[in-house]
Amino acid sequence: MTTKNSITIAPLSNTDYDAWLSLWQNYLTFYETSLPLETTNATWQKLLDNHVPIHGFGAWKDGTLVGMTHVVLHPNTWNITDCCYLEDLYVNESVRGQGVGRMLIEHVYAFATEKGCNRVYWTTQESNTAARYLYDTLATKTDMMKYRKDL
Repeated sequence: MTTKNSITIAPLSNTDYDAWLSLWQNYLTFYETSLPLETTNATWQKLLDNHVPIHGFGAWKDGTLVGMTHVVLHPNTWNITDCCYLEDLYVNESVRGQGVGRMLIEHVYAFATEKGCNRVYWTTQESNTAARYLYDTLATKTDMMKYRKDL
């Protein structure tokens, strides 16, 4: 758990579902997508299952969940230790610009270090300039391009 400037970062727990669901839906709306409730509920269960290498962390301000991130730990072929993929990050509009996103990412860095990971990485849309401004202060932008084929 991390606390700074009245923001507390901690793992998500079973009692956080309703607050998480609200942020999750806002996150999906931001990316102009939707998922079936079955997928959303499966995601939530993975976040809580200690046998699945997917972890969720929340940012609370005055008892309200105002941000969340999900990470996936996975092996890779270029190192002998796991990587940490920061798959999702969302901060409620009401607290953007107050350091919540930075705190979530820094918490992920500490978590990945504790787990012995060799790196943390993520992607974002090129047009997400506000987030990219933050990311540019926290990590190095690579020249790799992402390709994808949905199956």
